[in-house]
Amino acid sequence: WAVLVAGALMGAGDVIAQQLVEQRGLRGHQCPRTLKMMGIGFCFVGPVVGSWYRILDWLIPGNTKVVAVKKVILDQGGFAPCFLGCFLAVTGAVNGLSVQDNWSKIQQDYMDALMTNYCIWPPVQIANFYFVPLQLRLAVVQCVAIVWNCYLSWKANRM
Repeated sequence: WAVLVAGALMGAGDVIAQQLVEQRGLRGHQCPRTLKMMGIGFCFVGPVVGSWYRILDWLIPGNTKVVAVKKVILDQGGFAPCFLGCFLAVTGAVNGLSVQDNWSKIQQDYMDALMTNYCIWPPVQIANFYFVPLQLRLAVVQCVAIVWNCYLSWKANRM
């Protein structure tokens, strides 16, 4: 279920990026790009983030405020920087970039994307880890992530 939600919402984020941010219009919409982003959601984002939440809950069990803060520190200090780099690399590879071009694109986009991540995700994750049961965390994050996915799609597909 979580994988399906991640894929669908990654696709929705790309549609929003193309239509509202890039203003491509229906004729200019790049359907293959949307399908690629959905595939990344199904095959990468959903499984990796879903597994991460299970691991994080195993490493730091409980749902007190202190536990939520510890989870956010580990999530945002360790997982988020690695995941974001991997996401940008996967997107570049799926878009057919050479290793050298992909590395250049990651270097160009990574810090800006990471700083944007830190503006959005810590408060969301505090609430997520404190109030939301484990089996619903990925779905909650993906619902909030519709805007984040739009940003990531725009950032990752900007050439």
